Amino acid sequence: MASDISAQLIDLQSQFAFQEDLLGALNERVIAQDRELLEMRRAIAQLSEQLRQQNTDAEGAAQTIESDRPPHY
Repeated sequence: MASDISAQLIDLQSQFAFQEDLLGALNERVIAQDRELLEMRRAIAQLSEQLRQQNTDAEGAAQTIESDRPPHY
């Protein structure tokens, strides 16, 4: 009976150690994904800004072309 309890205790300790390792690995992965998400958000913000600048430049160029057209065009 004492050996049964000892075996159960060892089994529970093994499960607990495995769960601790798994929790640590999951925590590291969540941290890595959070970093990736922040990097992606920054990249999207940069791309949005570049696109907005290109659209603004294109609109300005279109207005310049229209204003340079002769009146009979």
